[in-house]
Amino acid sequence: MYEIGDTPVRSGHCRREGEAMAVGADQVRRLQRSERRDRTGTSSGLLPDPEPAERTFTIISVDDHLVEPAHLFEGRVPEKLADRAPRVVTDDAGHELWEYEGNLYPQIGLNAVVGRPKDQWSMDPARFDEMRQGCWDVEARIADMDLDGVYASLCFPSLIAGFAGTVFSRSRDQELGLACVRAWNDWHLEEWAGPHPDRIIPLQIPWLSDPGVAAEEIRRNAVRGFKAVSFVENPVDLGLPSVHTDHWDPFLAACEETGTAICLHNGSSGWSAARSPGAPLELYTSLFPVNALVTAADWLWSGVPVRFPGLRIALAESGIGWVPMLIDRIEYVMDHSATGLRSWSDPDLGPTDVLRRSFRFCTIDIPSTIVLREHIGIDSILLESDYPHADSTWPDTQAMAREGLAGLSGDEVRKVTWENASALFRHPVPEELRIPGREPAT
Repeated sequence: MYEIGDTPVRSGHCRREGEAMAVGADQVRRLQRSERRDRTGTSSGLLPDPEPAERTFTIISVDDHLVEPAHLFEGRVPEKLADRAPRVVTDDAGHELWEYEGNLYPQIGLNAVVGRPKDQWSMDPARFDEMRQGCWDVEARIADMDLDGVYASLCFPSLIAGFAGTVFSRSRDQELGLACVRAWNDWHLEEWAGPHPDRIIPLQIPWLSDPGVAAEEIRRNAVRGFKAVSFVENPVDLGLPSVHTDHWDPFLAACEETGTAICLHNGSSGWSAARSPGAPLELYTSLFPVNALVTAADWLWSGVPVRFPGLRIALAESGIGWVPMLIDRIEYVMDHSATGLRSWSDPDLGPTDVLRRSFRFCTIDIPSTIVLREHIGIDSILLESDYPHADSTWPDTQAMAREGLAGLSGDEVRKVTWENASALFRHPVPEELRIPGREPAT
């Protein structure tokens, strides 16, 4: 889903968790156009657990999401800032929302719909007790991964942080914002990834306000075990310097030095190709691949992967259908309108060579363009389940992989289902769990 957590609602009178409910959340109701709903029980509307999936492949999902639990910041922010740290509040309509610096961030329903009947999916704010517990509890998440037949998962933030920590980097109090970034990363490592290091790949959020500080955090977190960082697709959309400058070089150098993969999640900078006011949600979701195409072209022509050849950039929720079009267009441009220009600085590799080397394309579905996998680069295609979002393949990820990868060789299936992800995030898979494994040499 698109990140809309950077469009907060000004706080009305809401209660903190455990306090008496007050009144005054009219702004929230107007923004979400939601109606007060009857909430009885702790798991209202949730379907029973599905049967465990038949396991045909080892699968590493490189784009899932977590819903931050209400206690995330407790004890993790310096005492002098603790009373201003993000906290969950409840409005008079019964909605649970995050409150931070006087703004409210609803937990949008479509971001946590796995396990609910489709006729109950909506954009209305969601409560924790309306979500499947695997959204916010790691033990339940591991159980849901087992049901789906997913071996390991890379989990992105939800709305209070922004997909790339954008909410905190734009804090009015920058000291508080940086403390929140560090607290989020501490929680992710200690409570989310820590209990199951073989199943959860540690992903951090960056400090976007200062690339020097961001670089220090990358190095510090690499020592602690983080393998990836969620960055923004296009910093310019957030009023930050362009990737076509050297502003981000300290951060990029730290990522290359530590082997930290840069993940650019679809919609992380709040941009969409949908431009028409009043357009339905379906237009935005239909145009998801456009974000990835624009992002890949922008980063490629910025020269970042030329200046930092060891850097690896994963386009989360990008799909692969657009990749052949971009490759074809770049190759045509290099032989026509780019002739005589000096924008490309690599003397040995052309733009499409670097695209295949430095970028990874992450797809939920396996589209018809999988037949062009060699043109795209079989080493660059990775799978994702997008749990718990509305686009998620859960609990049918194994079945969809069987259908979509039918006709591929064992070596190709191995690369797409787990080996490419294992290499990118330096996340080993035990030999006995490698399905399919390597085919014997002939």
